[in-house]
Amino acid sequence: MSVTPPETGTRNTARRTSIKYILMLGALAALPAVTTDMYLPALPEVAEDLHTSAAAAQFTLSGTLLGAAVGQLVIGPFSDRFGRRLPLIIGIALHVVVSLLCFLAPNIGALIVLRLLQGFFNAAAGVVALAVVRDRFTGSSAAAMLSRLMLIIGLAPLLAPSIGQAVSGLWNWRAVFLALALIGVVLGAIVLKWMPETLPPERRRTKGGASTFSGFKVLLKDRQFLALATVPGLGMAVIMSYVVGSPFVFQDEYGLSPAQYAAVFAINGVGMVISAQLNAWLVGRYAPMGILRLAVILLLGLTLLLPVIVLTGLGGVAGLTAGLWLVLAMHGFIASNSSVLALNDYGHMAGSAAALIGALQVGLAGIISPLVGILGGGAMAMVSVIIGCAVLIVLILATATTAYRGGGSNRPGRRRLRSGAGEAAGAGTPAGAAGAGTGSGTAES
Repeated sequence: MSVTPPETGTRNTARRTSIKYILMLGALAALPAVTTDMYLPALPEVAEDLHTSAAAAQFTLSGTLLGAAVGQLVIGPFSDRFGRRLPLIIGIALHVVVSLLCFLAPNIGALIVLRLLQGFFNAAAGVVALAVVRDRFTGSSAAAMLSRLMLIIGLAPLLAPSIGQAVSGLWNWRAVFLALALIGVVLGAIVLKWMPETLPPERRRTKGGASTFSGFKVLLKDRQFLALATVPGLGMAVIMSYVVGSPFVFQDEYGLSPAQYAAVFAINGVGMVISAQLNAWLVGRYAPMGILRLAVILLLGLTLLLPVIVLTGLGGVAGLTAGLWLVLAMHGFIASNSSVLALNDYGHMAGSAAALIGALQVGLAGIISPLVGILGGGAMAMVSVIIGCAVLIVLILATATTAYRGGGSNRPGRRRLRSGAGEAAGAGTPAGAAGAGTGSGTAES
């Protein structure tokens, strides 16, 4: 009778634990996106049912993004002071309550306010998920973990609109909020049962009042942190510019049906998921900064091909889809690596740092993406905004970081990113402990 070696059992346990962490944190990080995307198909019905304009109905989405930006800035510092579990549980619980109130919203004004609150409270899920990654992992381990999370987060734009359409089709748009409340209940139960506290009392920021937010002063004075934290935001602006412009481009200019457009949307979403998983493999072999600096150059080059495709009609719908697929796929190499590099020196205040990164992502995307409509809403307007974002990413990385000045080392990813930065303030698993099989460190159950 064969006996499983002890070390094999240990590796299997670690792998199961890592998978559990990936699924749990990925589901948490995806909650804000699910909250937005499930609601998209119901917008016309909302406008009709509440006797309001399409613009007012669309503002219920903008309100959610605004609430999320503010929520991350508030919840992140509190998670550094009180630990990760308490703000997360409170945020999810209030997400459930507000979702039920959205179900009962009597008019568009009330719905806008409630959606703002919904974005504020469920921001806890996203910011705490990122902070937990920094609590437990560093360096290439953290980059690999974030890339694995992208597999789950990337499913939100693929599945959520279809689920929302099915739910609202069974009843009406209000049923979407019952579904969101149910999702919150399930996530809350998972957190209560399986998520441990990852920030022990000795590592918490104990001062109250204004001191809770004093970490932002430190972060805002760090030029390299701000640059690296801005890059994911501009990357998200690329995606949101596509999301805002693509329905009109593909349906009005290229004549696709809603079902055909949904297929194109899903295809481009798959590209981001694939690239994120490829990045998880690469960070075990190359430094995150080395991957990032190459990815942003590729992003810029690919965006410059888009106006050629649009103006010449090269390849028609397939040509534009292929060009956008490549551009959007670059996000999988940019977002996780830039976020990890920004967090690397701030393990002692990961909640605040993650909150600022998240707020910049939502805020920049919310500010920049409306430019597509202002510029006319067509294909060239969408492409122009995307190119502008890519140019800014390269300029910021080149001028405000060491990416192209000797700091973007191509050493193997299992080494520390910079001397002395591997385990800030007693952070979790060091970069050198990256698991060969999973590309991430081992988290405790």
